[in-house]
Amino acid sequence: MIKGDGVATPQPDAEREGEDIATLAKGGRTNVFGFVLRLTARLPFLFIAGRIYGAETVGRFAFAVLIVELAALVATLGLKRGLAQALAKTDRSHSHVVWDGMAVAFLASAAATALLFAFPQIMYPNSEIYGLERLLPLVVFAIAWSDISLAALAYRLNVKATVWARAVVEPWTISVAALALSFVSTRDGLIISYVLSMIAALTASLVPFIRSYGIPYGWKPHVAPIIQLTRANVPLAGADALEWASRNVDRFILGLFFGPAIVGVYYMAQQVASLPQRLKTSFDPILGPVVTQSLAEGDRAAVARQVRQVAYWIMTAQLLLALMGSVPGEAVMGVIGPAFVSGTAALAFLLFAEVFASQGAVSESALVYMARHRNLMISSTMLGIQVVMSIGLILLARRLGLPETYAAAGPALALAITVGIASFTKAALLKHLTQTPVWGFRWALVAAGVIAAGVGTLFTRLPEWAELSFGLPAIVATYAVVIWRYGLTDDDRALFRKSGAQPAPISGGSAAAR
Repeated sequence: MIKGDGVATPQPDAEREGEDIATLAKGGRTNVFGFVLRLTARLPFLFIAGRIYGAETVGRFAFAVLIVELAALVATLGLKRGLAQALAKTDRSHSHVVWDGMAVAFLASAAATALLFAFPQIMYPNSEIYGLERLLPLVVFAIAWSDISLAALAYRLNVKATVWARAVVEPWTISVAALALSFVSTRDGLIISYVLSMIAALTASLVPFIRSYGIPYGWKPHVAPIIQLTRANVPLAGADALEWASRNVDRFILGLFFGPAIVGVYYMAQQVASLPQRLKTSFDPILGPVVTQSLAEGDRAAVARQVRQVAYWIMTAQLLLALMGSVPGEAVMGVIGPAFVSGTAALAFLLFAEVFASQGAVSESALVYMARHRNLMISSTMLGIQVVMSIGLILLARRLGLPETYAAAGPALALAITVGIASFTKAALLKHLTQTPVWGFRWALVAAGVIAAGVGTLFTRLPEWAELSFGLPAIVATYAVVIWRYGLTDDDRALFRKSGAQPAPISGGSAAAR
């Protein structure tokens, strides 16, 4: 509990535990709402891209966007996490510090853009370059600046700006633009719509950012302190980069082994499966401050409790989404287009990979502060295993003479296996550090999953429209009844109750890193 002068006063463990859970639940509800908005807005784009543009065009677009987003991630130089630390420790105007970060990101974006302009084959390794595709690297600036603006707003606990920019403006812009531009050019339409969506997201990020931090009057760049912070923050930035890479290296490998059409099918399956992944990020803006506050107070048992609770919430929701996407998998991919039904196996592997990854992703929220180097070592090792296993499964499938669509599902299977191992390893490490169980898994999940899958399977013999119209509600209803009856405690139900708890303030202190 914090008094008016900012001095922490002791409080009973039960009271503190209730406040922690209420804070996590309130922050999670806000961002889960954003997830639902993004889901609603993203589905039209998948339908438009699949039905109008086709698998080959989508595949070329998917690989190019992969490279551009990697360049933008590098261009932020770890400031998505490091900016909060810089703001917490500085005596300078926060507006000036943030614009220092913007300046560094601008220079890094310029270098990345110049590289991609000089070697556009990096974006299009297996196809000819034509039209406006060469201009795509210009969007690196927009992505990097948007990320830093939203990171600065998150420091002031403004998560609504992120919801608006990422869950409303960005997906709806790309959906509407892709549809409109399909009447002009099915060759460049997806690329242009993507650029427009990133510019719109940047605008939606900068407006609240400038309102919050103001115009930097009298600002003179102090780039050296930011660069020094970035160097010290390499393990945190590395954790972000490795998590991103584990979700995207499969697409890169496919682009090297297969033609654009197969990459396009896999990309669509990946886009459907990535929607559950965003549930974890729904808790990031609030889980980080709660964890760091507990670490600053030396309460490692509280950290374990918070991780265990959030891991279960996310795992429960992701398992439901995995069942909804995989049981009627052919119908789900068929909605995007008949050419994409061949990606059903990849979709199932990718969806359950998100379930397996839940525990590790939430555990990492604490490990990046408590054991950042060991966490980085685990992530990098598992990424290497994932790459080797992905290539091995592709080559094995070809040696056995299996269809190319089966071989293309190999990287998805490799992802599911490696993220599962990584989750177990990271949870075990966090349990060792806190001396308290952190595993969020409960047997009620197995019961709910098996029963709901059985009910959903009954509808798979129906026509596609009936399978989705009746099968999906049946899966949701069955799963919800079992979980509500046997899988929720009072703490779990806090996620569904409104609470007056406010998000925890970000602590300026830092936990000892190992």
